[in-house]
Amino acid sequence: MSPTSAVIGVDIGTSSSKGVLVDLAGNVLASATREHQVQRPHSGQVEMDGAIWWDEFVAITKDLLDGGDAEVIAVGVSGMGPCVLLTDDAGTPVRPAILYGVDTRAGEQIDRLNQELGADAIVQRGGSALSSQAAGPKIAWVADNEPDAFARARKFFMPSSFLVHHLTGAYVLDHQSASQSTPLYDTSAAAWYQPWWDAICPDISQPQLCWSDDVVGTVTAEAAAETGLPQGIPVVCGTIDAWSEAISVDAHNVGDLFLMYGTTLFMINTVAETLRHNVMWGTVGAFDGTRNLAGGMATSGAITGWLRELYGDPDYGTLVREAGESAPGANGLLLLPYFAGERTPINDPDARGVVAGLTLSHTRGDLYRAALEGTAFGVRQNIEAFLDAGGRIDRVVAAGGGTQGDLWTQIVSDVTGRPQELRRTSIGASYGMAYLAAKAARPDDAAVTLDRWNPVDRVVQPNTELSERYQRLYELYQQLYPATKDIQHALAEMQ
Repeated sequence: MSPTSAVIGVDIGTSSSKGVLVDLAGNVLASATREHQVQRPHSGQVEMDGAIWWDEFVAITKDLLDGGDAEVIAVGVSGMGPCVLLTDDAGTPVRPAILYGVDTRAGEQIDRLNQELGADAIVQRGGSALSSQAAGPKIAWVADNEPDAFARARKFFMPSSFLVHHLTGAYVLDHQSASQSTPLYDTSAAAWYQPWWDAICPDISQPQLCWSDDVVGTVTAEAAAETGLPQGIPVVCGTIDAWSEAISVDAHNVGDLFLMYGTTLFMINTVAETLRHNVMWGTVGAFDGTRNLAGGMATSGAITGWLRELYGDPDYGTLVREAGESAPGANGLLLLPYFAGERTPINDPDARGVVAGLTLSHTRGDLYRAALEGTAFGVRQNIEAFLDAGGRIDRVVAAGGGTQGDLWTQIVSDVTGRPQELRRTSIGASYGMAYLAAKAARPDDAAVTLDRWNPVDRVVQPNTELSERYQRLYELYQQLYPATKDIQHALAEMQ
């Protein structure tokens, strides 16, 4: 009996790396995970040793192949982003990777680049205002604060491109990731913008640009020996995890809004043409010709994890049950989910979390529900910003760990008034990368389509009876940040 043809998809996330072995009908044959932690050397700084990414890829791949009879025919990779991993010419990191918008260290560099290049010019060329999400200021931070490391830097990677480099030797970056490297990339030209590249990192070579589904090389003999993968199989370029997860649930069509429930909460609205906005992130999409507006909340699942730790690590099922027993509105609690600053729509790295309305009668279920509702109010605020920026939302598709169980997604639908479509498989970005790998290896196979791989499982409908209550709470939510902003900033300075 001949072995089953299969593909591997691996994603490097904030708290873990995940991989799946999938056959060409979309069935998950095996999965593997490696957990890791970020480093926080100073307030506002979030880093990770880039070498972990390859080490965990190797371990995951060996796990997926262990004891199976599948014949792997292609590989796809994705990862959190935009991140900044600077390496020497041989690909050895010169310092730990600086992570995406949760790392807020580059405020001075943002101010300086806005002055030197022009804030309006950056939005017009790059699609987005500079913020903690942008990779360019973080590279500038290394130049300003760690000149010895910067002097050795010759290449610029993100998790997906670092894995591709180890697998194939190619030095590439996908267009979507590049478009979040503001101000280094021109969204209209879909190319690096040489004058601003030279102004920020002239001694770093530019990675070749490709699209997420492009085959950029094949597994080398060295990579095959390390991982157990067959030598010579194709590797696709890959992209940032949120875009890969959107691919996994077919949420990259014009009018789609994708919600990724994870450690952070990410939102992608696929639009018909390039849109520029001072609050939301205008980017290119995962595929040639696509355009997005994107937004992200700095914390979501991170807050529920923090609460669980404070409570002595009860299982999530218990906490969700207790939150479900709390009344909508969490018995008069309101939470601002700015525990690591906030990205869109307020773009305030010095924002801090607030819990308002606490009394001695409140329970941990109330507080847990307030956390879920606070992120839901943040989603609604972002949806309004998408529409204000010219976006169009015809369909909301959700995925990620937070969709397990029904409470959180139900709260988001109740708060926003919008249904959410959930697909059968919500494994995440690794599954999206497996799909792109399968398409690359078997482009004419009729079985390799998302409707067959991952059909719609259910639709979460909003409870209209709660609309009035959540409308009043949302109005208070909108007032709470400006009313406490100065206090939040003073406390952030103390921290």
